[in-house]
Amino acid sequence: MTSTIPVSLPRTAEGSALQAVLLDMDGTLVDSEGIWWDTEIEVFKNLGHSLDEGWRDIVVGGPMARSAGYLIEATGADVTLDEIVLLFNETFENRIAQGVPLMPGAARLLAELRAHRVPTALVSASHRRIIDQVLRSLGAENFALTVAGDEVARTKPHPDPYLVAARGLGAEPGRCAVVEDTATGVASAEAAGCRVVAVPSVAPIAPAEGRHIVASLEDVDLAFLRSLPAPGR
Repeated sequence: MTSTIPVSLPRTAEGSALQAVLLDMDGTLVDSEGIWWDTEIEVFKNLGHSLDEGWRDIVVGGPMARSAGYLIEATGADVTLDEIVLLFNETFENRIAQGVPLMPGAARLLAELRAHRVPTALVSASHRRIIDQVLRSLGAENFALTVAGDEVARTKPHPDPYLVAARGLGAEPGRCAVVEDTATGVASAEAAGCRVVAVPSVAPIAPAEGRHIVASLEDVDLAFLRSLPAPGR
């Protein structure tokens, strides 16, 4: 299932093979990876457990069920997966009730894509309830489509979220540019056959053939995204 937000974004290539841009949310567009980790620390502290800082790189960017399951096993907390996911979502929502800060360059990139009428999707492993709240900060009008982690059969690192997004925008995956901040998200986009730009946030992302790594979202603009070669070229 996907959620389509009514916007007027007709597809235009403007001399480029690029058909759409697909953007991750946490750590890519919004500075929330640290908020998620603090949320997890708070939830487990309330359950009587401390989290090891070394676990952060393991759970970052992954689907909530995987991250929560790992932390339950690592701590031995007496809580079910469903219970901890609910606590994560509720605590995170409380933390971002007044908004969440955007990553440097995010507002400018979104405005540029919208001004040039480039079909744009938000593709996140976060649940729908979280995405809808974060959209208040990002601007729902900037996205023709949003895909949440609890709306696909398999979320990142599987290719499903990006395949669903490309299909929803009527684009070929190989003609979509994806911007991601974690190895899990990059794996998902690459498995879908998209052109991938990695902007590492919490953990480094290893170089690989066809993978474009930049230091900041401020290094990414529409001209750069249009210049990305198709996978395998």
